[in-house]
Amino acid sequence: MISYDLRGKAALVTGGASGIGLATVRILGKSGCKVAINHLADDARGPEQVEALRAEGMDVISAPGNVADPEGCATMVEAAASAMGRLDYLVCNAGTPGTRTSIAPHELDRMTEELWRNVLEVNLLGVFRCAKAAAPHLRAAGGAMVSTASIAGLNFPGSSPAYGASKAGVISLTRNLARGLGPEVRVNAVAPGAVNSTWQVDWTNEERSMSIEKAVLKRRCEPEDIADAIVYLLAGAAMVTGQTLVVDGGLSL
Repeated sequence: MISYDLRGKAALVTGGASGIGLATVRILGKSGCKVAINHLADDARGPEQVEALRAEGMDVISAPGNVADPEGCATMVEAAASAMGRLDYLVCNAGTPGTRTSIAPHELDRMTEELWRNVLEVNLLGVFRCAKAAAPHLRAAGGAMVSTASIAGLNFPGSSPAYGASKAGVISLTRNLARGLGPEVRVNAVAPGAVNSTWQVDWTNEERSMSIEKAVLKRRCEPEDIADAIVYLLAGAAMVTGQTLVVDGGLSL
């Protein structure tokens, strides 16, 4: 893991109470960054992780809110920036597959209007809402933003066509946000492959084994693998913007 001195910096991580988001919070916190952990208001993991990380000496706060709620999302971002006194980094990691079991491209009847709305509201519109609300703070700080996309947005099946479309949208949005927020703010994304983390899709053992066998590095990613890339794009990579970094152990090759 690359080490950075981020004392005096502040970050907001959406979906920060578990998985990739929590791993990102930990790296930022250990680097001296103040971090606001976004989580759903009724998700007990948020306050629990804030308490646990504070016990480890990290400067973290809770930032409850739903990125699928236009007004609530903007209020959450503003409250987090206000509480920390600034906002240097935004990590748009909150996401949903919208389904408990994977949906193949030919299963059109399973791709309901409700699924599409839910997935797009959280995975795509949520990223835009957070970016729009955070833009003045990021510009003032000369900061950076990183979103969690997926190899499902890069010609890989993923959990459903709706999920893949939402992540392809994130990749396109990343390029346009980089154009729109530059030169003050760098905007990038990461595209994870198969990750061993808490997720709503119940993958079968066969699917998990296949993801290992097909990967060039012969293992599934850990949340820390993705978080390491996210922090690099935030705190390093000074001349990188508008890019999507694939972090999948060669699975998509």
